[in-house]
Amino acid sequence: MRRELFLRIVDEVTAKNTFFKQRRNAAGQLGFSALHKCTVAVKMLAYGGPADELDDHLKMGESTVLETLKEFVMTVIEVFGKEFLRPPRSEEIEHILSINLARGFPRMIGSIDCMHWEWSNCPTSWQGMYRGHKGKPTLILEAVATEDLRIWHAYFGLPGSHNDINVLHRSNVFDDLANGRAPSVEFHVNDNIYSLGYYLADGIYPDWATLVKSIPLPVSNKQKVFSEQQESCRKDVERAFGVLQAKWKILHRPARLWNQKVLNSIMRACVILHNMVVEDERGVQLPNIHPSEWPGVVDPPINQDREIPGIEKLVDAQNIIQDRETAAQLQNDLMEHMWMLYGQCSGPFGPNNRN
Repeated sequence: MRRELFLRIVDEVTAKNTFFKQRRNAAGQLGFSALHKCTVAVKMLAYGGPADELDDHLKMGESTVLETLKEFVMTVIEVFGKEFLRPPRSEEIEHILSINLARGFPRMIGSIDCMHWEWSNCPTSWQGMYRGHKGKPTLILEAVATEDLRIWHAYFGLPGSHNDINVLHRSNVFDDLANGRAPSVEFHVNDNIYSLGYYLADGIYPDWATLVKSIPLPVSNKQKVFSEQQESCRKDVERAFGVLQAKWKILHRPARLWNQKVLNSIMRACVILHNMVVEDERGVQLPNIHPSEWPGVVDPPINQDREIPGIEKLVDAQNIIQDRETAAQLQNDLMEHMWMLYGQCSGPFGPNNRN
């Protein structure tokens, strides 16, 4: 991250939590400064090494490093979580939809997938529950990301024995839609009208009206064009996971802590810091800035104070979200839409090679 962003984090974390303020000990000597403590915490998140390896150059003992890390991540969540762990605002939604429309997916909100974080210090009695297809105990992060790598939804903490479907059924990704708090959406694809936004997902996800999957074994050129575009755009969330783990290597390496609540705080804090870096880089002239990134906009948060629907409306909304017929029709209409956009180009899917 840029120096200016780091200093902003130091100032706001220190103002919120007195733990980071420099104080004198019983002997009258000054303790660690706020800058020193925040540097230690960020280094722990960025490099993910043992706590005692920072003693050589930062002169802080292992127990103090771990205490500083825990205080830092909890304070970051408290200070910045409301802004950087939220759904997109109206102006941001409009930009996301316009970018995805240009990519061939009208009203596509983002890509959804899950990531596993290995838990090396998982208690022995819990390892059967937390060990899944990875072969080791893991914790699962479900996330929704857009093309600029901003993570708009993060749901973390389920045991690694779950698959993506189990996580989807337990997460809150569609809560606003089911509760009637999501903005109304209406769009046309191939002369058909749809009223729900959707996410791109891989093959394990169910056939829901809010999820668009690829075709596993495409045969016709139309199917090949659609599958290529869907899999290309769906990589947004994979790229976001890669950047998240590359910036904060504590998530790439096996977790050495024992407390699941602390691990949850670390994951949430890393997602917040990742989003802060993405937001900060939008207004900065970087050497290879992505052309789709946009300047930050001032927009009031979405008002969530609305009437909670009854159980009948909630069941009806869930049936609409999980409608398999709508999912199949939307996939076919998007395939025709993709063919109109990309099927006329030269190459393996060009007019000379169409079915």
